[in-house]
Order: sequence, then C-alpha cells, then structure tokens
Amino acid sequence: MPIRKPKPTSPGRRFSTYPDFAEVTRSEPEKTLTEGLSKSGGRNSKGRKTSRHRGGGAKRLYRQIDFKRRKDGVPAKVASIEYDPNRSAYIALLHYADGEKRYILAPQRLRVGAQLESGPGVEINVGNALPLARMPIGTVVHNVELEPGRGGQLGRAAGAAIQLMAKEQGMATLRLPSGEMRLVRADCRATVGSIGNADHQNVKIGKAGRKAMRTTRTSRSARPGASATWACARRPAAPR
Repeated sequence: MPIRKPKPTSPGRRFSTYPDFAEVTRSEPEKTLTEGLSKSGGRNSKGRKTSRHRGGGAKRLYRQIDFKRRKDGVPAKVASIEYDPNRSAYIALLHYADGEKRYILAPQRLRVGAQLESGPGVEINVGNALPLARMPIGTVVHNVELEPGRGGQLGRAAGAAIQLMAKEQGMATLRLPSGEMRLVRADCRATVGSIGNADHQNVKIGKAGRKAMRTTRTSRSARPGASATWACARRPAAPR
C-alpha cells in the first residue's frame, strides 16, 4: 500500500502523508455488524477525569469482528475489504454459504472473491483459521489465541506477523513481532498470513488538528490564549 503525499499548499499539509486506500473496496460498513460506540472522555463513572489527554474526535461505529473463527465446515467468500476506524488493520466482510455475514481481520494478499474456511482440517492458505498443532513449523500467522476458544489476542495490528517456531508436548513456540518467544497451547487457533496495511507505520500525522480527530486532546498550553487564562485561574488570592 503506497503512501500518498499531497502538495505542500499549507504548513499542515507539508508534513502530512496519507494512505491511498487502494485495497479498500467498500466505503460503507455492513449495518447488521455495527453498533454504537460511546466515549468516556477520560472520565470514570463518577464523572471525574482519571485519564488525561482524552476527548473529542470523530464519531465512530464499532464493527463486530469475529476473532474466534469457530464456524467450522462452512465455506465463506470474501465480499469486500473495508476500512475500520477502530483499528490500524483493514477488515474483510465474509459471506458464508449459509447466509451469515461476519467481519475478520484482513490479512495481506487477501482479495475479494477468495474462498476461506476454518477448522482443524483446512488447507494452509491465507485467511484460513486452524489450530497451531495442524500447521507446519515456520508458518506465519496472526490473530493467535492465548486460550482455546477465547478468540485471537496476539498479532492483530497492521503489519503484524507471528511465526510458528516449534511444537513440543502439546505446546507451540511463537516468535512475536517484538522478538519475544512465547509458549501457547498447540490447540489454540490462529489465522494463516500476516496482517495487511503494513505501511500504516509510515503515515505521518503532520499537524495537531489531525491528531485531535483521533480523540487525543492537546494540552492547555498548546491552545492560543489558554495558558494566560489558566495562569489567572490558578493565581492565589492576594492577602488582605
């Protein structure tokens, strides 16, 4: 996925870069797989601020992602590749043979029209999900479970790739993107391939306003005129 760099028509656009979304094939999400997403603004249940620098941002819809991949024996067809504002990776909409629709994380080299399956006996193809015990050593995977049936928790960000290094006594050794070697049970499921949108790490935000649209509030001193107002508000009262 190449990075698009606009013409420097303003100071903010001079340092900004954008993804070209060449892999995305649909602009609107599947309505039956979305739900509302409320924001905390960094406040707890009492309304008190417990996490600083949170608030604002563009309104989002949450896409329900199938991290478990337990629909065995039913083939699915990739209907579209979509953008998800809640994560760095793209998502793929699957149409199963029985009529059900689900979202999964879109691995690299997955194309619209591909046939995917899940289960212990499926082939080692990109997008298929099966237990680590059924995979050959050296397989690159993502969306790896830590406990069988709990759903994938490792390797879900854009460009993430986990390699199966060894299998011994019912355990599998994985090499994480950080280089850490981790043991998980061999009957945990994972999806073949690495996560797509690997150039996400090369995108430069370029300006504070674009950062603010990601629910990240700037400090008071960064806003014009706010520092003087804040200083006056905190000034101690003069002695009588």
